[in-house]
Amino acid sequence: YLAQVDPKDSLPKWVVNKSSQFLAPKAMKKMYKACLKYPEWKQKHLPHFKPWLHPEQSPLPSLALSELSVQHADSLENI
Repeated sequence: YLAQVDPKDSLPKWVVNKSSQFLAPKAMKKMYKACLKYPEWKQKHLPHFKPWLHPEQSPLPSLALSELSVQHADSLENI
């Protein structure tokens, strides 16, 4: 697995390497198993509710484009 993460030396390199060797594959296997069960689950839980396909179903208020601003990656470095 390839991870593009830079903890800026807050974690030893061996910890990052080991976690990407063991934790990432384990998480992917769990996600895969959950995805296999999703169609059956969705049939029982609001099967026609799909706000990602039909935005009018979303209960969230929409944002005006004028309220959004562009953030560049370099401005996020010091968060």
